Amino acid sequence: MVYLVRHAHAGNKAEWNGPDLDRPLSAAGNAQAAGLVARLGGYPVGRILSSPAERCRQTVEPLARHRGLTVEPTDLLGVDAAVDGVLALLGDPTLRHSVLCTHGELISQVFERLVAAGLDLPSGPRWQKGSIWVLGRADGQVAAASYLEPLATC
Repeated sequence: MVYLVRHAHAGNKAEWNGPDLDRPLSAAGNAQAAGLVARLGGYPVGRILSSPAERCRQTVEPLARHRGLTVEPTDLLGVDAAVDGVLALLGDPTLRHSVLCTHGELISQVFERLVAAGLDLPSGPRWQKGSIWVLGRADGQVAAASYLEPLATC
């Protein structure tokens, strides 16, 4: 099982004066990040990987603290990353019970590929900010998916 997380709500991009990678979570985003701890409370988590973007790191930091883990930044989950890198992470057997936090644009591309490869999503793909996809794997491929809404929404 792997958990694919879309970063929580961040401040308005147009109103942010610094580099986009440094844009932090909003108050609503911090509430969504706290909700991630509860949402994954009954799931095993062994590692946490994140896009280098501040908003992704901040999304998973409460979970990392709660589980006594560190957040491992990787460019493979970055805002400009290639979908093939994310798909490789999803199929990596060493990342069992890992949280992967990334961006909506990348999650969209991931699900486009997964559905084209035959993944059944009865309710269709979606990726609200702060949401989680619980992805089951078989033979190195994503074989099942269930969606967890964010606990706090904006």
